[in-house]
Amino acid sequence: MEENMKKFHENEAKNCFNNTWVYLEKKNRSFEDDLTMIHLAHASRYHWGVIGQPLHHQRGEWLISKVYYTLNKGEQALYHAEACYKICNQHNIMDFDIAFAYEALANAYKLLNDVENVSLYMEKAFACLAQIEDPEDRAYTESELKKSGQ
Repeated sequence: MEENMKKFHENEAKNCFNNTWVYLEKKNRSFEDDLTMIHLAHASRYHWGVIGQPLHHQRGEWLISKVYYTLNKGEQALYHAEACYKICNQHNIMDFDIAFAYEALANAYKLLNDVENVSLYMEKAFACLAQIEDPEDRAYTESELKKSGQ
C-alpha cells in the first residue's frame, strides 16, 4: 500500500476514534447522535484494520463494545468485547488493555443480567492491576474499573 493511503487510513482511524469519544461524553444524545457514534466507532476499527497492528484492532473492538454498552445493547457489546478479548489472547496483549477487555466483557454481561460472569470478569480485570507497570496507567485503570463496578 502506498504511503499516502496508509497515512489516510491512520488519520481517519484516529479522527473517528476521537470523535466517537465526543459522542460518548455528550449529554442528551439524539437517536441520530447514537447512530453517528456507532458508525464512527466501526469506521475507526475499519481503518485500523487496513493498516494497524493487533493492538489497534483490540482497542477498536473495545471502543465498539463501549459504544454498545453505553447504548444498552448487550448482545452487540458482548460480541465486540469477545473480539477484543480474543485479540488480546491471540497476540499476548497485556497491561491495561487486557484489564479493559475483561471490563468490556463484564459490562456486556451486566446488560445481559448474567451476574456470575459480571463478577468473574470484574475479578479478572482487577487482578490485572498488579501487572500494569506504569503507575499512572495502573491508577487510571483502577479508577475506571471502580466506576464500572458500581
